[in-house]
Amino acid sequence: MRVAVAQLQPRLADVEGNVERALAALDDAASQGAVLVVLPEAALTGYVFDDGDAAASVALDLGGPEVAALAERCAALDLHAVVGTLERDGDRVRNTAVTLGPQGLIGSYRKAHLPFLGVDRFVAPGDGPFDVHDTPVGRLGVEICFDLRFPELSRALALDGAEIVCHPTNWPVQVRELADFMTRARAVENRVFLLTANRVGEENGARFCGLSQIVDPLGRRLAMAGEDEEVVLVADIDLDEARTKTMVAAPGTYEMPIWAQRRPELYGRLVEPTG
Repeated sequence: MRVAVAQLQPRLADVEGNVERALAALDDAASQGAVLVVLPEAALTGYVFDDGDAAASVALDLGGPEVAALAERCAALDLHAVVGTLERDGDRVRNTAVTLGPQGLIGSYRKAHLPFLGVDRFVAPGDGPFDVHDTPVGRLGVEICFDLRFPELSRALALDGAEIVCHPTNWPVQVRELADFMTRARAVENRVFLLTANRVGEENGARFCGLSQIVDPLGRRLAMAGEDEEVVLVADIDLDEARTKTMVAAPGTYEMPIWAQRRPELYGRLVEPTG
């Protein structure tokens, strides 16, 4: 199965133009044979807003024409996609990623962990649940940008059967080092494929570092973008690698049953609040 990540340069508050860029990325991914593509965080709206009113003015209704246009293109291309946007939720704004397929809107995920940065200063955090969607292209979990720093979320998705974790992000250059190790750590510790789609370019004084990537359950990068290029990367994956939670180096003498050796009775501190 072939999957893709789209490294784009959205324009702040240019929803119409950003939708066109997203549609072009879907076309590009499908032309390369991909059946799933992940786009960046806030790909439809931009991210570095100065205040909540500016963000609210471009936040989208998930039942509106923008998401519908993307869903229609997925249907035409027989493609699944995960796309980041700001979402209008009553009088609140959410940092959301929608999961789309040929059948339309499959689900949405609202970012649970919010840094004091860009639009995340003004949005409401998501409260879960951390759904895993059973689709024809695999069991898909979603997390957004800063969520990756919290290993509990990736583990929760994996425990619920995620085979692919889709990770739209807007990494600025200040956290470039995270792209070097954190993606691989999350993939290998959970035996999942991780599809990270970052953006590039500058926006309202912030610069982004690119380095979008596709990582396999052994922590190997199957594809990785540069720091400045707009590109759609593809890689071929085998979902059976994510379905097997035991690593066997030498049968009978060197086996690591990762899931079977979990000791949840010892992990209570992980879910206790910090002071």
